[in-house]
Amino acid sequence: MNFSRIGLAAGLFLGYAGTAVAADISPAVVFDMGGKFDKSFNQGVYDGVERFKEENGVEYREFEVTNETQREQALRRFAQRGANPILGIGFAQAGPIEVVAKEFPETQFTIIDGVVDLPNVQSIVFKEHEGSFLVGVIAAMASESDVVGFVGGMDIPLIRRFACGYEQGAKFVNTDVEVIQNMTGTTPAAWNDPGRGSELAKGQFDRQADVVYAAAGGTGVGVYQAAEDGGKLAIGVDSNQNYLHPGTMLTSMLKRVDVAAYDTFKSAMDGSWEPGMKVLGLAEEGVGWALDEHNESLITADIQAMVEEASAKIVAGDIVVHDYTVDNTCTY
Repeated sequence: MNFSRIGLAAGLFLGYAGTAVAADISPAVVFDMGGKFDKSFNQGVYDGVERFKEENGVEYREFEVTNETQREQALRRFAQRGANPILGIGFAQAGPIEVVAKEFPETQFTIIDGVVDLPNVQSIVFKEHEGSFLVGVIAAMASESDVVGFVGGMDIPLIRRFACGYEQGAKFVNTDVEVIQNMTGTTPAAWNDPGRGSELAKGQFDRQADVVYAAAGGTGVGVYQAAEDGGKLAIGVDSNQNYLHPGTMLTSMLKRVDVAAYDTFKSAMDGSWEPGMKVLGLAEEGVGWALDEHNESLITADIQAMVEEASAKIVAGDIVVHDYTVDNTCTY
């Protein structure tokens, strides 16, 4: 959507807002690179704001970032046009939100996956390493070769956090398991390169990996296709991606950005929105793993029992999953 369409959307919103509740809130969301239909992180947010719209009869405005300069422009344009709250998606929006939030101190901003310390900003972050630990447990138990893989998107500490948790979980159940790791790239293009994701996955399969976990946004689509083509197993991320290739998708690491997005708009509408930081892990049901009709034949009773045991121990503090971003090391 370009800014002329944002203006059109604003007009449509004003025409739509017929109830008192709808008139009190004018939400907007700025999706990040990869787009709202990336079948992963952005799409999880999209699902959350769509659920809010359907349940509450309140339209929202949106913008999909296609280059880095658009983030600050989109945020400022929404604020100028009275949007409130404004939801920014992705760590890369932290800088732009900090700038624009200072210019519009009466506007409520929420960022998912980033931290901005301002009195009108809410920061929501997740313990991805805890959810990744659980799917690492599943990968190691399902592997017949004792070799599992990880394909990350952009090589940043956040994605290294996924990888480290995954490795720790795999070695929790099998100290001899080998974990092969590759990152797709060092620029935002790494989030939307299915071809490269497929190449990396095939390279890992050539090295005997039989399960691969992708934390790579739209790039993961290529990883999952390669797994199906090669008769291997894959693990999805952020959203429940089990449906993409039933029988190939072993599970998906759930990062409940859909709930975070929904709650952002709902709390603003209810008057309960608050600035500050929210950290969502297993204990807060902010991360988890997916079990449904698409993968239930792949998850044995032993796997499920082990995952449930590990999850309970993490929540209780008996297992501490190392956070790579604390010291930029994967030690545990």
